[in-house]
Amino acid sequence: MIQQSELILNPDGSVYHLNLRPEHIAHDIIFVGDQNRVEKITQFFDTIEYSTQKREFKTQTGTYKGKRISVISTGIGPDNIDIVLNELDALVNINLETRQPKEQLTSLNIIRIGTSGSLHADIPVDSFVMSKFGLGLDNMLRSYLIDAVSQDALEDAFIMHTNWDIRKGRPYVIPCSETLEKIIESDKMFKGITATAGGFYGPQGRVLRLNIQDGELNNKMDSFNFDDHRITNLEMETAAIYGLSALLGHNALSLNAIIANRASGTFSEDPYKAVDALIAYTLNKLAQK
Repeated sequence: MIQQSELILNPDGSVYHLNLRPEHIAHDIIFVGDQNRVEKITQFFDTIEYSTQKREFKTQTGTYKGKRISVISTGIGPDNIDIVLNELDALVNINLETRQPKEQLTSLNIIRIGTSGSLHADIPVDSFVMSKFGLGLDNMLRSYLIDAVSQDALEDAFIMHTNWDIRKGRPYVIPCSETLEKIIESDKMFKGITATAGGFYGPQGRVLRLNIQDGELNNKMDSFNFDDHRITNLEMETAAIYGLSALLGHNALSLNAIIANRASGTFSEDPYKAVDALIAYTLNKLAQK
């Protein structure tokens, strides 16, 4: 039995941070970072059956063209993803009354819709990027046993190419769900490796008043290529989503609307329009599934 200190429940039986019970979530789930973006998606729904929020974790479940979908805000960063993925898995794969893992496990379909900055001039603002791989620079996933799901050869190539300082921890690489990739892909999507940083400023190469350990890291990432896969963008959640989903048996895919191009120094003239276009695209693909 899983102890109360390990799986914390609220008095109403909901999981501690998400404030959800098993009946509140669909098996198709969209992640967003910003709680205010949840309703940017559910405004397209035909019906909304359930809404709740605790801290930055906001959830709405409803239907779009007959497809039951949940939208959940995760907040920013791999540490929040650790909370959200583990609690979602508990909702479907642990009996919350007996505190025992279920014999028959459920696989969720999880798609992240986010915004990101492109590292390459030929991936322009307002375009869409699908993360074929998540490259974790954040260390969170290293708390788990990940050898069975990580890509050692790609990790080694990245470490060698960037002369990575191993004192920062070994980067990890996890592929997306091939099942969801086939559902969502089209000629509108760029594909590549999404790097996931553990912070926004220094970990992503931004310098304000503090010097950083490797001021050339972004340039090194720009030129990295492994089996024709290059690093397309840099954000703070994808690799953690891919890693925990793979370990727990869920399907995960990360999509980003590119609102900034760090190679050309440009920013989208209407980032909200770009995000809305990606939302509509994703919902229609899910509804056809």
